[in-house]
Amino acid sequence: MLASEKRSLVRFLVIYLLSTLLLFSLASWIYYTSSKDHLIDTQHESLKYEAEGLKSTLMHLHQSNDDRLYYPYNEKIRTALYDVDKNYIFGTFDTVPQYTDKEKNMLYHRTKIEPYYLGAAYVVLARKIDRASIEALQKSVILFMLIAGVFFLILGYFLGRLFVAPMRESLEKMNHFIQDTTHELNTPISTILTNIELIETFGKHTENRGELKRIEIASKTLSRIYDDLTYLNLNHQYHRDVSKVNLSELISERILYFTAMAETKKLQVITHISSNLILDIDKNDALRLVDNLLSNAIKYNKQYGRLEVILNDNGLRVLDTGVGIKKEKLHSILQRFKRANKSEGGFGIGLHIVSKVCESYSFELEIDSTENKGTEVKILWKK
Repeated sequence: MLASEKRSLVRFLVIYLLSTLLLFSLASWIYYTSSKDHLIDTQHESLKYEAEGLKSTLMHLHQSNDDRLYYPYNEKIRTALYDVDKNYIFGTFDTVPQYTDKEKNMLYHRTKIEPYYLGAAYVVLARKIDRASIEALQKSVILFMLIAGVFFLILGYFLGRLFVAPMRESLEKMNHFIQDTTHELNTPISTILTNIELIETFGKHTENRGELKRIEIASKTLSRIYDDLTYLNLNHQYHRDVSKVNLSELISERILYFTAMAETKKLQVITHISSNLILDIDKNDALRLVDNLLSNAIKYNKQYGRLEVILNDNGLRVLDTGVGIKKEKLHSILQRFKRANKSEGGFGIGLHIVSKVCESYSFELEIDSTENKGTEVKILWKK
């Protein structure tokens, strides 16, 4: 799966799971609170039932002629009797409670006794809330959320794959197009460049040198595009022959290669290249890196502008005085097929390739640009 597909899939899953989690959390909370209230109401109803039983017992005690009366006692339920002024008479609470007293985690039921029995006008019953049933309810809700979460995660993954399938199909078509295009371009580009070199080497007439120069520029542009498309077609995955490359010589050669392009815009080319700077890198990667930086700096430069190339032990810097990049586009300029400026042609793959090469070698890539003033690209391989 390509990086763009992974990003789309992750974004879809995040939105899908967050919305599903929010919906199920709300539904589970409503269910939990409703069920909890029902459990507490059920426990409260049992207190009412016990109150009626206590009233019946008091009536029998009131009518009894026994010398000793035994007050009913229940280990789980506390009871208290109060007179008509709600003064405490007797009960099974650990301490003497007031009629309106309440304790946390306790259920209370207060009711009036009519007619009075044994001088009691009110009775209060209290019991601890049965937490076991509520905890069982909590566990059931949590278990349901976990099962539902796993189910919707799996479902979301397959839905996400269906969601990105059209994009994958489009990318595959584009990759096939690139592959076919590069295959068709290879032979004519090689033929043109070879014949231009032969004409320049053995030709005796110079009256058509301007036309040949323009043909050379166009051919080299096509050659660079061909190399970049081939690189993209391989998706940056190929065997790299990492060796010690003299970057100083390579950059000097590539500047010479792009001289004709720079001359068409009358650019002032300034170089500060340290001699014999050796870097461990695949030579093809080094070419892709340097060529894309130089071609972008030339393509988006202004007429009579300046192109500056600086190479030292810390890294490579390429500066131009071109159209620049808007600040809001700097964060996305490294994406494939992303173009910050449409005034010039191109596929929008140059800086993407540069970023991928830097990523392969853990180089640090920095881009500083001001619109209508110019751009500076830094590639740092040493701190």
